[in-house]
Amino acid sequence: MNRPDTPPADPKPFDAPWQAQAFALVVALHERGVFTWAEWAEALGAEVHRADAAPDGHDYYEHWLAALEALLGRKGIALPAQVEELADAWQRAAHATPHGSPILLANDPSGGPWPAQVLGPQANSSSSGR
Repeated sequence: MNRPDTPPADPKPFDAPWQAQAFALVVALHERGVFTWAEWAEALGAEVHRADAAPDGHDYYEHWLAALEALLGRKGIALPAQVEELADAWQRAAHATPHGSPILLANDPSGGPWPAQVLGPQANSSSSGR
């Protein structure tokens, strides 16, 4: 039973796992010196102040992700076409992975030109069956 003078429960910081992952990725990239907090703040500010941003902020983490992609593109680390190509590869891998099995980029039927640093440890596990 809620009493009128009881403050509402704290809202969840993330509505979906991908939002927490995007947040963690930004923190990890900053900690590795990929960009400064000032660079991040400028990139994120540009995205959240776009004319198409939702007034209620429900799209905040979509802007967070767009800011990260833009910043990495400006730094020449991951160009937009590369990000799109990799996202498409993950979609193909997801569709090619049997239900209940982990989705691995190595399962992308196109085979992709993915370097070992993109494939990560999965490259050696070879559970894709190819």
